Amino acid sequence: MARKRSESFEQQRSEILEKAAMLFAEAGFHAASMASLAQACGVSKALLYHYYQDKEHILFDVALSYVERLVAIVEESLGSEPPASPAQAGVVLERLIARFLEEYRHSQYRHIVLVQDVKHLPEPLREPVLEKQRQVVRAFAGVLAALEPELAATALLKPVTMVLFGMINWTFTWLRPDGPLSYEAMAPIVTTMFVAGVHALAKREDLMQRFAMAPERLRGTDEAAVPTLQGERG
Repeated sequence: MARKRSESFEQQRSEILEKAAMLFAEAGFHAASMASLAQACGVSKALLYHYYQDKEHILFDVALSYVERLVAIVEESLGSEPPASPAQAGVVLERLIARFLEEYRHSQYRHIVLVQDVKHLPEPLREPVLEKQRQVVRAFAGVLAALEPELAATALLKPVTMVLFGMINWTFTWLRPDGPLSYEAMAPIVTTMFVAGVHALAKREDLMQRFAMAPERLRGTDEAAVPTLQGERG
């Protein structure tokens, strides 16, 4: 029977991941070594190897633990049932945007690592991280389909979903917590602009017809490749 890891072990590992995320984000994955990671974490190289066999597994834990937090936010925001009406979908969407903006605010280094460095992982480590990201994208796409059913019958649903992530993914690079606009205030602004744009798009008959999907293709959309948070396709 495997021994349960001590609380101090988990605390030390958590601190390693926080410092490693900062180093990866600032220096880049390739520039970081186990020696520089140990120095950044304030531990010996030998102790770092006690926790991780190589820097790829450190990167994996940084990325996976972060994207699992995003999945948890999605699940908490959606509740047990998907939105039953466009109005309810709008409420859920604003909640999701607010929660994601707040998470991005406090997890800047992890977010940079997730977007920029996951590609450096070997496939067996990379794929679980990418699949969690796709899970998040699918959930947002489902909310947008409930918000504007016309969109769900076209090939535009996933691209429009990615436009939303493009709006919020890098907010922390320019939105200052001590500025006149708070993260809390930004969520309804983004939601209002985006929802208005989605409804306006659905009224564009030329675009709706151009990108309309045949029934047999619609049945297969769940099996189609879903982009990750950085737009990478599976």
